[in-house]
Amino acid sequence: MTDTEWLAQRFEEQRPQLRAVAYRMLGSLSEAEDAVQEGWLRLARSDADAIDNLGAWLTTVVGRVCLDMLRSRRARREESLDIRVPDPIVASIDGALDPEQEAVLADSVGLALLVVLDTLSPAERLAFVLHDMFAVPFAEIAPIVGRSVDATKMLASRARTRIRGSAPMPDADLARQREVVNAYLAAAREGDFEGLVRMLDPDVVLRADGGETGFPSRYLRGAEAVASSAMSFRHLSAYGQAVLVNGGPGAIAIRDGEPLSLLGFTVVGDRIVEINILSDPERLRALDLTFLQA
Repeated sequence: MTDTEWLAQRFEEQRPQLRAVAYRMLGSLSEAEDAVQEGWLRLARSDADAIDNLGAWLTTVVGRVCLDMLRSRRARREESLDIRVPDPIVASIDGALDPEQEAVLADSVGLALLVVLDTLSPAERLAFVLHDMFAVPFAEIAPIVGRSVDATKMLASRARTRIRGSAPMPDADLARQREVVNAYLAAAREGDFEGLVRMLDPDVVLRADGGETGFPSRYLRGAEAVASSAMSFRHLSAYGQAVLVNGGPGAIAIRDGEPLSLLGFTVVGDRIVEINILSDPERLRALDLTFLQA
């Protein structure tokens, strides 16, 4: 085995965690892959023999790459945070996942949390993700964001406060969550407006991302507004199929083999508190849905 092959093998051992770091940082599967690949290129150009802890070194390198990507994204102002739904991880309801998906889904990275992470500044997001999710010491994060250790701790603290106040914590019982979502979808199919409202939290939020060519993007708050929206699209429920979305209950509407929309639900206290819908045709086609054909 050559030195390059040995180094590539060691890198591949780290890839699942690096992809998980990048996904949490960017909320985009394709950009996460780009960041991981850049991590490999930087490793290949480095003196690997001088690296004491390869996993830690790669984690901080990929974190730095993601920070640059987030700053570039924000500078271009290419996205509206209110209606952008992060790239979802979709799996069958039996929960069968490959190792990389398991790494990405670990530690409760639901869509609701990813949406809130999108509202943080790039530096806050990096400090929170690396420290709180991957236990990277603040002393190693501080040089990446160009702050002192104390200032870096403050970044993570501000992020933590924002997340506690904005990211709902789903109920622990996934089976019960599915019962709530199934009741909601049944009410939608039957055109039962009151039934829909009963399954929704009074302050429920619906975020729909249609991209440039999908269904219109929209942001709704309140049970009646969200129930009315469900009534408008009740015809799509006939094409629905239950799936897991980022480890939580979801549904995908497929017609003639083409995905029309993907819904991810957040259930708290037996009520739906958040619905994230992706109906961007381009992003839907990029999802790995091969398990639906099994």
